[in-house]
Amino acid sequence: MRLKDLAEHLGLSQTTVSRALNGYPEVNEATRRRVAETAARLGYRPNASALRLATGRSGAVGLVLRGAEELGPHMSEFLAGMSGRMGTEEIDIIVTTVDSYAEEVAAYRRIAASQKVDAIVLHSPTLRDERAEMLLDLKIPFVLHGRTNIDKSVAWLDIDNTGAVERATSHLLDLGHRRIVLLNGLKGRTFAEHREIGYLAALSARGVPFDPALMGNSVFTDEVAFRLAQAMLELRPRPTAFLAGSMMTALGVFRAIRQAGLELGRDVSMIAHDDVFPYLNADNMYPSMSTTRSSIRQAGMRIGELILQLLAGKPPADIHELWPVELVLRESSGPLPGTR
Repeated sequence: MRLKDLAEHLGLSQTTVSRALNGYPEVNEATRRRVAETAARLGYRPNASALRLATGRSGAVGLVLRGAEELGPHMSEFLAGMSGRMGTEEIDIIVTTVDSYAEEVAAYRRIAASQKVDAIVLHSPTLRDERAEMLLDLKIPFVLHGRTNIDKSVAWLDIDNTGAVERATSHLLDLGHRRIVLLNGLKGRTFAEHREIGYLAALSARGVPFDPALMGNSVFTDEVAFRLAQAMLELRPRPTAFLAGSMMTALGVFRAIRQAGLELGRDVSMIAHDDVFPYLNADNMYPSMSTTRSSIRQAGMRIGELILQLLAGKPPADIHELWPVELVLRESSGPLPGTR
């Protein structure tokens, strides 16, 4: 079926049908929905090359990643979700890898000059992210995976990191724990700062003093978490509970607990942030892992959808989503030893 055939079937002009299919804001929602439903029913698919010529779009979305720090299982899951959504619109994802912040800045400027992508996904933002301000100056549409505090409104999707960690910390406090470790992300990253706020708020609400020795900031890897947890378990008095910033972190902590001759869930408790990896199921671990649960794959899918809305003309100020995080209690979090 050609565009002309679809337009004649609908009794609309080819221009209106094309604009409706491509998300132009001047086409009203009822017409857009009618065109989309009819196109789906009749099996019409626009030619990707012709579509790009008509719209002036490249048909691609870009991400810039900083090497080993960001190329891991979390990003793989995120990209799997995002590519699933982008693929339905025949939009490609272009990933550029760099080794430093200076190279990242240069990559964004190069992308803007080449016009190879229609939008950018900006991930792991800082509290006041200069990259977001630069993309605004470069006039590249973008959606933040996270949040930042700059003067202009930007599109973002985030999870409630503060509430998740506050709730998890409060649960451990309810179980009698007072020496609770937070293994957090890198300082300055918005999600890590928000998690720290939740942790400190829970301690303060119970009158438990904050001990800086019980907080670690690092990338989320098994090996780094193992070394941090190993050192903390040698403290006296030793910690009795851990909040692990990711499931990869939890694996390192679990290894340190076992090497110390302790038992997870009995001698030491743990709650991990679980990104719902298909190959690392918290239910199937032994003991099963208590988690603050949020699917990074679903976040990738949704950000893909938000990019489409942004390109269709929706204002960035109207694209703000904060997702709640579920606390799932399993066997790894138990009462303070000696209080059972």
